[in-house]
Amino acid sequence: MSGVGAWIRYGDPITPEQLDFAAEHYRAAILQPWELDAARELKQRRPDMTLLCYKCLSSTRDYEPGPIYSSGVSYLEAEAAGAQWFSRRLDGERVQWERYPGHWQMTVWDEDYRSQWVANVVAELRDSPFDGVMGDNDVFDDYYGLNLPLSGVESLSGLRDGLNSLVHAAGQALNRVGKILVPNIAESRREKGRWASHASYGGGFEEVWLGYGPTNLFGPATVEAQLTQASGPGLTILRVPTDGDDRHPNFSYGLAAFWIFNAGTGAYSATAHDDYSRTQHTPELDWNLGAPLHPATGQGDVWSREFTGGWAAVNFNEDGRCRRRVTVPPGMVDATGTSSPRQIVLRPHRGIVYRRTQLPEGQRR
Repeated sequence: MSGVGAWIRYGDPITPEQLDFAAEHYRAAILQPWELDAARELKQRRPDMTLLCYKCLSSTRDYEPGPIYSSGVSYLEAEAAGAQWFSRRLDGERVQWERYPGHWQMTVWDEDYRSQWVANVVAELRDSPFDGVMGDNDVFDDYYGLNLPLSGVESLSGLRDGLNSLVHAAGQALNRVGKILVPNIAESRREKGRWASHASYGGGFEEVWLGYGPTNLFGPATVEAQLTQASGPGLTILRVPTDGDDRHPNFSYGLAAFWIFNAGTGAYSATAHDDYSRTQHTPELDWNLGAPLHPATGQGDVWSREFTGGWAAVNFNEDGRCRRRVTVPPGMVDATGTSSPRQIVLRPHRGIVYRRTQLPEGQRR
């Protein structure tokens, strides 16, 4: 079985047990670029799995020993190039990210930096077992205490312009050697067309889908602005925040929304913040609900969709009074095999996924 799971796994070294589990349960994986042996084994065992290596678009890290790095331009290479690729404050001080010691902001607005990033990554990926790159930190706002202006860039719009140019240059170059680029496109809902543009070289990764944290979920208006991300282009990877417990209700909340608006064509994960060293999983993640029988239907921010192999429903409301009663199609069961009730009451920010035990009407002989 493979299901619809995404293995976001760029934390601690991978164990053999995790590799075995991943081969059985995930559709896509994001690994550190030095995990070449793991990538080769996964590709051999699961040639259908999309394997992406992590590369940061915006920073370099001073603690990595090499020779393979999580950045497109290593710290030592930037030093050897004369240090002009390190972002600096107006007083000349280099910019280290808040909360991430050893992460140094790079001059993404500098054409020479972007060209070197692209050349390095394409050379590394050309004959790699990876299918492409997950380009992290395609940022929209200041998440790391940059406190612009900086030397060479006045505002966040200038920073975003530089990243826009880097994404397009990297995507085109990777596509030319048969690889894809899947950027982590931060807050694309705030700029019309940004998701479609940056995802056009193989797909997009939304790391904060439906909410910022396990108890800081978006309201219906923000969720609605995110929903178009689910339909591509390319491979859409959606991550919903939890507290790290796979039984957290956000896991099924996001999975239901994933099926309703993505129809199972992308990949899905639910994790705690930066919790990228485990094998997140629930039984429902392995299900294939099949083809949709009709478009998603919704009323009052409650949505549902029926498939040849199952059914999903989700309540995007945030007001605790907005519980909604939803009718479940016949022939459905939960992960334990227990038959579903005829109706369920969905609380706000909750979702449910059932699988089918009998063919829907019109497909029975």
